[in-house]
Amino acid sequence: MVSLICTLQGHRDDVNWCALSATHLSTCSGDKTLRVYSTAQDFSELPYSPLTGHGYGVHCCCFSPCGQFLASCSTDATTVVWSVSAGEIEAVLEHPGRSPVRVCAFSPDSTHLVSGAADGTLALWDFPAKRLLSTRTVNDATVVALSFSPCGQALASGSTYGDLRLWDLNMNQVFAEKNAHDLGVTCCCFSPSKEKVELVMHLASCGQDSLVKIWTVLNTITGGWEVKLLHTLRGQVAPVLSCSYSSDGQLLASGSVDKTVTIYDANNAVLLYTLNQHERYVTACAFSPTDAVMATGSMDKTVNVWRIQDGHSCKGGKLAPEDCATTFSDGRTAAGRSRLLVSDWSEEDVGAWLVEEGLEGLAVTFRTNNIDGAELLEITKDTLVELRVESVGLRGKVLRKIEELKGVSVCSGVPDEYLCPITRELMKDPVIAADGYSYEREAIQSWINSRNRSSPMTNLPLKTTLLTPNHTLKMAIGRWSTSH
Repeated sequence: MVSLICTLQGHRDDVNWCALSATHLSTCSGDKTLRVYSTAQDFSELPYSPLTGHGYGVHCCCFSPCGQFLASCSTDATTVVWSVSAGEIEAVLEHPGRSPVRVCAFSPDSTHLVSGAADGTLALWDFPAKRLLSTRTVNDATVVALSFSPCGQALASGSTYGDLRLWDLNMNQVFAEKNAHDLGVTCCCFSPSKEKVELVMHLASCGQDSLVKIWTVLNTITGGWEVKLLHTLRGQVAPVLSCSYSSDGQLLASGSVDKTVTIYDANNAVLLYTLNQHERYVTACAFSPTDAVMATGSMDKTVNVWRIQDGHSCKGGKLAPEDCATTFSDGRTAAGRSRLLVSDWSEEDVGAWLVEEGLEGLAVTFRTNNIDGAELLEITKDTLVELRVESVGLRGKVLRKIEELKGVSVCSGVPDEYLCPITRELMKDPVIAADGYSYEREAIQSWINSRNRSSPMTNLPLKTTLLTPNHTLKMAIGRWSTSH
């Protein structure tokens, strides 16, 4: 059976990826942050979480096999390496060409880290040295999927063009399936293998064609590679955005635009469960490498954590909300203020927020000093010292929580068309670029200056850098802001 352990509600925008190590769960989001939870302590969030080193939305995150490091990549064209124990940045790897980085992956022995970008480039890094080894260009499409083989000798990549490719460690292409998924690949992952010398491996891929495919990957005796389609799984009725194997390779999970998570018997290509807990597209799924636990992330801004017991005992079953053995919310919820904008909060609203964030010990101090929402947003390190908040760790936590509030996009209910596609924040000076999309003027100007005039939405060259003020949208945003 499958039971829901908890629902984590810390992110303020779409959840883009989930990753599990033996001891931690990490999630990343369009809200520019990563959150890290302890799997040993009922998925409680770590004191240093959220991690805020990226300037734009975070697309992917992954743990090193040893669990000591966490890598994340972003639209800001960087892959950041974090220390899991301290939550500190170990390295910032700038992608060649400064193109938005969409996906990253570690090799099984942690000697390599690979990243894929919106301009179709792959970058292979020497991870211990944090040094770029080589780059390759796939095509004009965005690289959105990467996975190392369990033997560590091959790398699979997938792109929005629909191709699935296999590379050796010298970044030589050894196989290409040009039409693996019609309209584009969205994710791929190798099945874990207990034997590093095993010649036959399985690779799962999913795409915009609403299919999950399982491929046989054979490392021939002569040193070549052969890839053949083994199974096509049709358990979902809309584009499939993510897929992941369990640690023993027996189960395969996938998340879809149809809001479902499916779990298959990977060996027999049989549908075991369909989970219907998310309210919007399911963008991410990941299994624990050591436990029967799975995490799924969604555009509903939540992460569900599941326990899977005897995955083959109930073939074809559906798990509705009322069927869950354990269903409860464990994670930070968005502040439940009656006013949408933080600057409009009363002193009572600030006090309630402090309690929700586990900072109730400061509620009396803040109330005594008449701190309302507007003043809360102006608090600095010096302010906290003046308020006699003596603990350095506590001051750091307060400042991190306040930074979360400063992005207007954290407010639930903001129409998506009012948010800048680059910053995911409410636009103040919207302009129309040559690609037909509207952006915050400062954000798109910065983008053009640093990214060779490519469109943030289509990755195609902008025919002109002329920006036209979008007066109609600006007035609509103004009316919306006034009414809320």
